[in-house]
Amino acid sequence: MADGLDRDAPSSPEPELPEHPLYLQLLAVFDEKQQPLRARDLCEALDLGLLPKHIEDVRSKLKRLVARGIRTEPEPGLFAQNRP
Repeated sequence: MADGLDRDAPSSPEPELPEHPLYLQLLAVFDEKQQPLRARDLCEALDLGLLPKHIEDVRSKLKRLVARGIRTEPEPGLFAQNRP
């Protein structure tokens, strides 16, 4: 190639956010707090209640965000924003 660009190299697309509205709410809390959070912290911030089923639902959504590369889990149960 004359211009030195590798046009066949795969570009990394932006990770796709799942459709459920709770994902946007979770991301908004991370943006507001600017610190690592646990599922329980997010439940409290969103007034979801602290029943185990609510905490587990949020935790499973956080794990899905980690799997998609949207958030990280620096230690078990603690979720954080990705660092550029």
